[in-house]
Amino acid sequence: MQAAGMSAATAALYQPFTTYATHTAHRPFRRRVPQANPLDYRKYPCIMRRDMSFDFSNRVVLVTGGGKGIGRGITAAFLRAGAKVVICGRTPPETPVGAAGATAEFVALDVRDNDAVKAFFDDIAARYGRLDVLINNAGGSPNADAATASPRFHESIIRLNLLAPLYMAQLANAIMQKQAEGGVIEFIGSVSGLRPSPGTAAYGAAKAGVLNLVSSLAVEWAPKVRVVTVSPGLIRTEKSGMHYGDEAGLASVAATIPLGRMGEGEDIANACMFMASPYAAYVSGTNLLIHGGGEKPAFLDAASVNKD
Repeated sequence: MQAAGMSAATAALYQPFTTYATHTAHRPFRRRVPQANPLDYRKYPCIMRRDMSFDFSNRVVLVTGGGKGIGRGITAAFLRAGAKVVICGRTPPETPVGAAGATAEFVALDVRDNDAVKAFFDDIAARYGRLDVLINNAGGSPNADAATASPRFHESIIRLNLLAPLYMAQLANAIMQKQAEGGVIEFIGSVSGLRPSPGTAAYGAAKAGVLNLVSSLAVEWAPKVRVVTVSPGLIRTEKSGMHYGDEAGLASVAATIPLGRMGEGEDIANACMFMASPYAAYVSGTNLLIHGGGEKPAFLDAASVNKD
């Protein structure tokens, strides 16, 4: 409806409307905002356009562990934004990772093999001539009792989740420092690095180490290279059932999160895209938590005053 005194041209700017929160109906804040000319998007900061205005054309992005889980979503997002994406892992993805008519290049690599990693980066520099973004995503840990797990087990977890990403970052930095544009290095962290991590104690310790490492590298490698952490909370992936059980178990886990749902790969991918973009040009040394508000403290449910 056209308001009194509003010209037809002005009224046209306010049709149609787009909704601020589109992913889930349970989000309490929903605002109707105009779909103005894309060039005027700064007038309406609450509008989220589907492409997020990210353009990584002619940029080279490396995603470790980019063929599955969170890494696969990150890879697809950068492909959609026009980047040339290289992914690595011990085994190839079940299906090639593609989006927007482009496909990521897969290279078989164990990130814990320092000699192989060095050769891998030498090859990237030789073939592409540059590296703009490194996403240190590869990692993880099986459950293990800290009291009985072997020293070898703990060492392997620390090596995979802390030392290997550090070496990858060193080699990426060496390339980026030579580029006029510098580059961005992102470590995929975890809320396990900020709270107790029973069953994966060494993993939590490694992720806590990543946070301190990133703050140090951001100082050492500035101003040419920005270094950040993106820390997912409880994210739904193809392996969620192994950790949380069936759909009922997943629903129970989601109920502990203030936003009422587990995260999706797209949530992490969007955060990584933002951190690598010019919009985050003044962001370095920090940790971006993508956890839906965190996890509801158990004492809130245990307290008798909160029970019917």
